[in-house]
Amino acid sequence: MGTRRKTRELTMQMLFQGDLGKQTPEEVRKLFWASVEEVDPDTRGFAEDLHRIAITRQEEIDALIESHAQNWRIERMAVVDRNLIRAAVAEMIGYPNTPAAIIINESLEIGRRYAAPESIHFLNGVLDAIARDLLKKRLA
Repeated sequence: MGTRRKTRELTMQMLFQGDLGKQTPEEVRKLFWASVEEVDPDTRGFAEDLHRIAITRQEEIDALIESHAQNWRIERMAVVDRNLIRAAVAEMIGYPNTPAAIIINESLEIGRRYAAPESIHFLNGVLDAIARDLLKKRLA
């Protein structure tokens, strides 16, 4: 597994832990890193940065998700799905020079490992729609 994919996977796991466990970001970081095997500093730093972006801009990210996930409220989505999307959107917002297609593809690969098989089309559709919307806003 590549370093970037590992980073994205760790970010999704941190978001999942905070979401499901109703933990503060500080609690998540403390407990998460205590339970994870050794991770190189660059991977950990990037994962923490993506997690920070996802948490500090969660209201904006969740609004984007809900506006592009037709007939789905964020709280009704599978926990893995919503946190995988949150992590990907955080990267799209925080790292706009990373091609959205790469972020989406990596998210789908992680989804194949953690999400239900039927979630992959949902994840792809929502992430693609958000990516197009963000690109349109940047070009405007």
